[in-house]
Amino acid sequence: MARTHSLVYALLIGLACAACAQRQPAVEVFRALPSQPYTLGPGDKLRVIVFSQDNLSNIYTVDAQGRITMPLVGTIPATGRTTQDLAKLIEQKLRASYLREPRVTVEVDTYRPFFILGEVQSSGQYPFVSGMTVQTAVAIAGGFSPRADQNEAQITRQQGGKVVIGTVPLTYPVQPGDTIMLKERWF
Repeated sequence: MARTHSLVYALLIGLACAACAQRQPAVEVFRALPSQPYTLGPGDKLRVIVFSQDNLSNIYTVDAQGRITMPLVGTIPATGRTTQDLAKLIEQKLRASYLREPRVTVEVDTYRPFFILGEVQSSGQYPFVSGMTVQTAVAIAGGFSPRADQNEAQITRQQGGKVVIGTVPLTYPVQPGDTIMLKERWF
């Protein structure tokens, strides 16, 4: 009987220590992501301005295949590129067949939405706001549910053709297209 109590106490102490221990932080690759330049993806709306060519200047949406379609130029791959890279590519295509010295700028008009799931008042899809953190995203979703773990969240992000998942603090920056999962707290 005393041996059983000792085992139970040891098990309870081990569980208490495990609960107090810091959880494994996000992998190094995930932590480095916010410092990288923003890359375009499906759902982004882009303002493309071709100087002195009003008929080509417009707002274009990156489709599900990651492309935009412009008059005269046709389909252009946009996913994974920065706005500067896309502007250079459009200039090259216009120079190759239609314009002598095209000057193009590309800027994001509307970012793709982010998604928030789990222990928030109103899970769903929301418009991205520049400078957003996990905590801001929770506020947009109506706040924490009563059972929410208010110390960390899990973010799923597409980066370089891979899905990256990491556990982050609430002050971590959110990017367009992220899926944020708030888990239930243990105690």
